[in-house]
Amino acid sequence: MKISKSLKLALVAIAASCTTLAASAQDNTLLGAGSTFVYPLFSKMFSQYTASKVNYQSIGSGGGILQLTNKTVDFGDSDAPLNADQTAKMSAPVLHIPMTAGAVVITYNIPGVSAPLNLNGKDLADIYLGKITNWNSAEIKATNKGVNIPDMPIVVIHRSDGSGTSFIFTDYLTKVNADWAKRVGKASAVNWPAGLGGKGSEGVAGLVKQTPGAVGYVELAYAIQNHMPFANIQNKGGKFITPGIEVTTLASNVTLPEDAKVSITDTDNPKGYPIASFTWALIYKEQNYNGRSKERATALVKLLWWNIHQGQADCAALNYAPLSKSAVKVAEKILKSATYDGKAIL
Repeated sequence: MKISKSLKLALVAIAASCTTLAASAQDNTLLGAGSTFVYPLFSKMFSQYTASKVNYQSIGSGGGILQLTNKTVDFGDSDAPLNADQTAKMSAPVLHIPMTAGAVVITYNIPGVSAPLNLNGKDLADIYLGKITNWNSAEIKATNKGVNIPDMPIVVIHRSDGSGTSFIFTDYLTKVNADWAKRVGKASAVNWPAGLGGKGSEGVAGLVKQTPGAVGYVELAYAIQNHMPFANIQNKGGKFITPGIEVTTLASNVTLPEDAKVSITDTDNPKGYPIASFTWALIYKEQNYNGRSKERATALVKLLWWNIHQGQADCAALNYAPLSKSAVKVAEKILKSATYDGKAIL
């Protein structure tokens, strides 16, 4: 069987990642992997944390979940809670600790258009369904009166890897477009009806930047850092909302359940941004496994405790919404349930 060049490169990258993780495990560096959505924030947090070294691999939520399943990392991070199949593959109960909330934005490359476009959920889903194929379609013109949009084919860009960002995006589309809900649905990896795939938020951002007519979805921080335009999205209240910290915070200001698993897309808040989500650090509830020391388990829990307290100071500058006081209390309770030999670590 022939193996494509891209698959060979992917296998080499995975092997290199595993080698790096194994090396880090030997020098007691805490190992994490997963979400690219939260990577800009984690990079800042972990560079400032001094109690332990942290090696976080930005490989996508699906990759982080797989690494945790295989017990090759101390923690994973996912922008979607574990589904039933993923939970069943874990060898023991897994805790979900909310880290922050962030926005997924719709970015595009339309020559000559510098003003933010207005898009509603139905039209956005129809673009990704391949039903709206040109930027100057009647549907897009209707929400962008006065904007000179060129006659240009739309090039749809989506994630090619298992992605929490894709879960957030498809979770939103499922709520706002019945045809999308019926034909595609929500998941970290779906059968995309149209478009080209890019690996990670970095890959999607890169493809959009280099492809005239492209549209894609990335975390707000990636769009800002790469000087990419992004659309105003119509929320449930009928208002077109510009993505930002304040409107993401409004969307995330909800009462979290005890397990912290909640969807905040298509928010009921009349001023909130509709494509937003929490991201969760994932750890095994019982930390004594695979010969792990109590010291390593304690270091991990202390790191995540720091993330939900002192680390929150880094959120706003990087365009993430800090956890609310009530969300921090839920996260504290979850972390306090982590055990070593059945006894609470904190």
